[in-house]
Amino acid sequence: MFLKLNNPEKYVVQLTDSERQELLDCINTGKKEAYRIRNAHILLKSDVNGPGWTDGKIAEASECTDRTVAKVRKRFAEGGFSRVLFRAKREHPPTPRKLDGEAEAHLIALSCSEPPEGAAKWTGRLLASELVRLEIVENISPETVRQTLKKRFEATPSATMGDPP
Repeated sequence: MFLKLNNPEKYVVQLTDSERQELLDCINTGKKEAYRIRNAHILLKSDVNGPGWTDGKIAEASECTDRTVAKVRKRFAEGGFSRVLFRAKREHPPTPRKLDGEAEAHLIALSCSEPPEGAAKWTGRLLASELVRLEIVENISPETVRQTLKKRFEATPSATMGDPP
């Protein structure tokens, strides 16, 4: 349970016995991620029915900032244990992929073809400019081309299992 005071930045944590026990179990197992254990400590120390420490004292004991303590309190107030003890999975990556499966197939086919006249071999820059010229993508960096090709060549059986003896 939580109470929101007049100050919108300050959330007071009031734990029930079952919530307190769940946090203690999280701490005592010793097999959780460090952020979960830290957040459990923060909630236990900020419980008004328990120690009721100040943010500064909690931050010093947890070796984090006052802002971290405030964020943990706020997340608990807004979403309960799931928001504090488990990180949310992103629905979408931070930036959309430049190359979908079809565009990757074009890139791989292009890299296996003969290089353009005047070039001894395909380079990342040449491949990137060719993908743009062919209107497969609007723009792309040579680094994205390199990472895509690296990912594909690492996935080939000869690269993963090695050459037969």
